[in-house]
Amino acid sequence: MKIIGRKYEKNSLFQCLRSNRPEFVVVYGRRRIGKTYLVREFFNRQFSFYATGLSETKTKNQLRAFNESLCSYGYNENMPPKDWFEAFGRLRKLLESEKVYREPINNKRVVFLDELPWMDTARSDFKSALDYFWNSWASSQEDLVLIVCGSATSWIITNLLSSKKGFHNRITKQIHLNPFSLSECEKLFELNDIVMTRSQMIECYMVFGGVPLYLNLLDSRLSLAQNINELCFKEYGELHDEYTNLFYSLFDKPEKHMSILEALAKKKSGMTRTELSKESKIGGGSVLTKDLKELEECGFIRRYSDIKKGSKEAFYQLIDPFTLFAIKFLENKTFDSWNTYINSPGYNSWRGTSFEIVCFNHIDKIKQVLGISGIETSEFTWRNTDSDKGAQIDLIISRKDGVINLCEMKFTNAEYSLDEDEYKKIQNRIDSFQNESDAKGAIHVTLICGNGFKYNKYSNIAQNIITGEDLFET
Repeated sequence: MKIIGRKYEKNSLFQCLRSNRPEFVVVYGRRRIGKTYLVREFFNRQFSFYATGLSETKTKNQLRAFNESLCSYGYNENMPPKDWFEAFGRLRKLLESEKVYREPINNKRVVFLDELPWMDTARSDFKSALDYFWNSWASSQEDLVLIVCGSATSWIITNLLSSKKGFHNRITKQIHLNPFSLSECEKLFELNDIVMTRSQMIECYMVFGGVPLYLNLLDSRLSLAQNINELCFKEYGELHDEYTNLFYSLFDKPEKHMSILEALAKKKSGMTRTELSKESKIGGGSVLTKDLKELEECGFIRRYSDIKKGSKEAFYQLIDPFTLFAIKFLENKTFDSWNTYINSPGYNSWRGTSFEIVCFNHIDKIKQVLGISGIETSEFTWRNTDSDKGAQIDLIISRKDGVINLCEMKFTNAEYSLDEDEYKKIQNRIDSFQNESDAKGAIHVTLICGNGFKYNKYSNIAQNIITGEDLFET
């Protein structure tokens, strides 16, 4: 079983094997994140039954493929079923047979239905048949584990996780697969003989995020810049059209999802729902609510509050590195080479924002380095638009132990060193924050520096220094 990381997810699957009840497990997450790989490798590719949906085909072909899988597991019927009720009826007979494979730990029958949303073609009876299969039989089988997954997150959320009809309260376990952390990326690079410094790994994360398939595409013979150029900027590159393909695979009608992300890409500190609804390509109403929820569920955006306003007016912020990179450099392409962008004003602006996204995706690691993993915290932002100096703090960690960490995030070519000008800016932010927020607690300035930190006479303004190296600690 060659699975990097995924400790929580592996434990969840193991608990399903140990339980004394039927399990209906939903594994979901964005495309390319490793859902199928996780399930296949965990069970060593040994199932009582496995089938996968087919992309963009009719019900007839879906049923034919399902029947081929039934035959490969020992069900002897060459004629495809006439509908999904008959297909699931055959699956029940297969699972009731004495020769059905059972996993060796607890003698469970494990069924894995991959790319489930693709099976639900237009005007088919798929959802009704699956509902009937589970409620009429599978839900009474204490030795059955049914695992379903799919990249079409909109379908998964609407029909399984949020359904108030047949599947309401039927799901026994949800496994949301997230991108790799930096430390998990490092392990993958070691496995693939990719040689990089940790600073380069952070910059790699700023482009590709922690998406395993993207990282597996890197060529060990090339530099990071060469890999970015080959994968993203060349017309034949595997990720040249990934931005569009990604969202059309996740959502039925992704145009508004993409408009939301493109609006957020222009506002690094995020936008409120009201501000988003005023964008002509987005609009408001229940559609915006649904789209924001789906994007948040997939990990493309985060919802957070201004510390002054609390939960009254939430902000939405883009936190997916590859999406930001694609919008900035691929969708609105100015140059045909990544090397041409490097060290340009647009590149430097992107790099600062993208490193902040890396930090947002490693808040648990930041808390660990600060020694506050066991302390209850809330994360906020704060901006003072009334101030002449426009003070703003993008990450505030408010702690139950009476301390507030004001985080400043810096990614520079060399070790970051505070100068007098930046010292005064930080002091202004502290003074403005103390004067205008209702926050009570000791203010600790926390510098998070991707390429290390060089101490000087201005360093004493910071109580905590976190380096890029610290973000890799396990």
